[in-house]
Amino acid sequence: MRYELYYWPDVQGRGEFVRLALEEAGADYVDVARQGKRGMAAMMKLINDQRAKRPPFAPPFLKAGKLVIAQTALILHYLGPRLRLAPRDEAGRLWAHQLQLTIADLVVEIHDTHHPVTSWLYFEEQRPAARRRTKDFWRYRVPKFLGYFERVLGRSGGSYLLGSRPSYVDLSLFQIVEGLRYAFPNRMKRFERKIPRVIALHDRVGKRPRIVAYMKSKRRIPFSQWGIYRYFKELDR
Repeated sequence: MRYELYYWPDVQGRGEFVRLALEEAGADYVDVARQGKRGMAAMMKLINDQRAKRPPFAPPFLKAGKLVIAQTALILHYLGPRLRLAPRDEAGRLWAHQLQLTIADLVVEIHDTHHPVTSWLYFEEQRPAARRRTKDFWRYRVPKFLGYFERVLGRSGGSYLLGSRPSYVDLSLFQIVEGLRYAFPNRMKRFERKIPRVIALHDRVGKRPRIVAYMKSKRRIPFSQWGIYRYFKELDR
């Protein structure tokens, strides 16, 4: 099957978690909105289709045959078994989904460091709140989330979150580390010593042949000031 991924063409965002899974599996897919104006128009048509019985709320969403699946965690829950990036048993698949939903919660926390009041205001219009939110983020939320994944890795019985084989959740945690290193290079450098298993997992995923090739390709959209992860010097102290 050829999958169609719909996401904004110029940012990694939540679509990147899906891209990493498709790339690791060597799946046949097209990043529709990156195919020029026609691709972007196709994405907006699906979002705004007034006749659709099951319209997606917002990107990312995946088209697989006649299915249209939205929400990052649900897309990966669907793709996982088909791409051999999830366990075969139901309990294992639900555990992977639970971990991915936890990552989704962390993504919201990361975004809200630079836009704690509303996404409609520029960062410069909410600086004091962003500084306060970032302080609490690094004091309370990062240790809680990444400390949790550190414990999961310690109990998994293997080199990956689910055991001896990589899953889509490992790819997503790799992306979390990549993004935090971009947005908070100084803070991450100080914090990484507290999560050696998470960092080892990141490095292990980063050496996988298809991930190496993807990271070097034009298919990998660079980090920017328009994504989930944004670098502001005053927040990285």
